Amino acid sequence: MNGMASLGKWLKLALLAGAAALTAVAPHQATAGSAKPMLERGKGEQCVEDTQFMRRNHMDLLKHHRNETMRQGIRTTKHSLKGCVDCHASTKTGSVAASKDDFCAACHSYAAVKLDCWDCHATKPKKRPATLAGMPPAASETGTSPMAPALAGGKTQ
Repeated sequence: MNGMASLGKWLKLALLAGAAALTAVAPHQATAGSAKPMLERGKGEQCVEDTQFMRRNHMDLLKHHRNETMRQGIRTTKHSLKGCVDCHASTKTGSVAASKDDFCAACHSYAAVKLDCWDCHATKPKKRPATLAGMPPAASETGTSPMAPALAGGKTQ
């Protein structure tokens, strides 16, 4: 009888392990058959980085850029969220996240990733006011912030 009880425990463990494995695989199977999002091509000739690289690493580039901007006062345009929005805003909505088919919203929905960028940032490109249109870009737009030395412990210009 002791052998039978032991066999019953092993059988229960095997069934539980099998159920857990099926539960873990089910969400992947649900998206595996889903069609990849069809995205509108960006407005530029090419992205600032290779497409495959951007798919895998854009979040790290944006976080790094955010940290340099917020903590060190360094503002550049190459990996800025503003640059992404300017290039990838939909011709239909003028946004990257207003519609489920817009650039950011479509991919993040497909990947089941919550977008929190728009808690602080605009989803549509901003136009420079007419009074500034003819002026050269500000230091913050060129990456030569006069505050960068002060934030790093040096003197400002």
